[in-house]
Amino acid sequence: MSQPSEQYDVLVIGGGPGGYVAAIRAAQLGFKTACCESNPYDDPKGEPRLGGTCLNVGCIPSKALLHTSHLFELAAHDFSAQGIEVGAPKIDVPKMIARKDAIVTQLTQGIKGLFRKNKVTLLPGHGRFVGREGDTWRVAVGEKTVAATHVIVATGSKARHLPNIPVDNQVICDNVGALKLQAVPKKLAIIGAGVIGLEMGSVWRRLGSEVTILEAAPQFLAAADPEIAKEAQKLLTKQGLSFAFGVTIDSAEVEGDGVLIRYRTADGAEQRLAADRLIVSVGRVPNTDGLDADKVGLTVNERGQIVVDDHCRTNLPNVWAIGDVVRGPMLAHKAMEEGVMVAERIAGQAGHVNYDAIPWVIYTEPEIAWVGKTETELKAAGVDYRAGKIPFLANGRALGMGAGYGFVKMLADAKTDRILGVHIIGPNASELIAEAVVALEFAAAAEDLARICHAHPTLSEVVHEAALAVDKRPLHF
Repeated sequence: MSQPSEQYDVLVIGGGPGGYVAAIRAAQLGFKTACCESNPYDDPKGEPRLGGTCLNVGCIPSKALLHTSHLFELAAHDFSAQGIEVGAPKIDVPKMIARKDAIVTQLTQGIKGLFRKNKVTLLPGHGRFVGREGDTWRVAVGEKTVAATHVIVATGSKARHLPNIPVDNQVICDNVGALKLQAVPKKLAIIGAGVIGLEMGSVWRRLGSEVTILEAAPQFLAAADPEIAKEAQKLLTKQGLSFAFGVTIDSAEVEGDGVLIRYRTADGAEQRLAADRLIVSVGRVPNTDGLDADKVGLTVNERGQIVVDDHCRTNLPNVWAIGDVVRGPMLAHKAMEEGVMVAERIAGQAGHVNYDAIPWVIYTEPEIAWVGKTETELKAAGVDYRAGKIPFLANGRALGMGAGYGFVKMLADAKTDRILGVHIIGPNASELIAEAVVALEFAAAAEDLARICHAHPTLSEVVHEAALAVDKRPLHF
């Protein structure tokens, strides 16, 4: 076994949201810490870029495109209702993409700055296990071997591809190609009505694409509260997104400058759909390839996930795993919280993640956000609950914004009044959900939120009214 060139207390494999946060927190706690990363994500110099999928080809760039396309749609369809007259807007797609890229570059460089500030060593290269000597792990990073007392695996995930659909990220794209289109496709097909499919479909639909979304599941947003899913499907369909559910994809082939998709509907009828571009967004799979996990006996399950306990410990001593590579939702903020928890556990502290209080957000318009239990889950568990539901149509701030659509629904235990779930579809839902997360984390009752003074006029008043509505005493609806 080659001798290590460097020795660390903590080595993080992967520089995505979970990995870089884990490294920073470990360094803050006094550990000599390094983080290795190999993916350049199209860096002009070919250098590894921190931030993982989320920052480089996921959360951040998609929100930049969503914002630009939202402004475009407002200028095209909503300004005149507010007395603002402008000419028909035109979109410069390469300029929009360049702006998105500049934001990504700024933030990835910012993480490097955070590493320097916190004295985290960045090791360029792919990390893989070599073995263990005494209490120290040997990990190969590129061409050299380093030693670490603790190893945190934070290698994230990659787009799941379908075996009969070759992704080239030119005509047939996954999330990477979907963020780099240089022109608005006249017809865009999307396989998968999940978060990526809905967000990317919204971007290009606003800019002029005719968008068709093909979904294998028999219903829309099965993970969401049924009322939220129903309202979201209604509003997104009204905007122009076309959906087909219960679909089986047979093939997708590049033909000329476009793509031909063959699929079967729920009743078995064969269909053909021609499009200029196709986005495949059918979920993600953990990145465990190249770790040499089997070489050291690291347990990986049949789904490719590294098996961990509630505190992200693996079956190996002093080896931890966090984020998309382990069980639970593949969410950047979940990975970050696990990174902090693990660093604090290594330091002997009581790091903790409440997996029942992790928010979900879909950044369509309207935004969709929820935390806690849905009505479906509560009914299945036989929980006696009460619900309070208030529409944004009753809120002055929402009307002033031209956003009087959607609602807030709060679910609370019928006996204790403890808040069990909050579900929002409407303007700024991604921000409003934070109050609900605090409520669930600290086991607040609906009455607690009902007694808190909310500024007027604000969108947060709808959350307040929903808390009042749990007790059937709303003041403005």
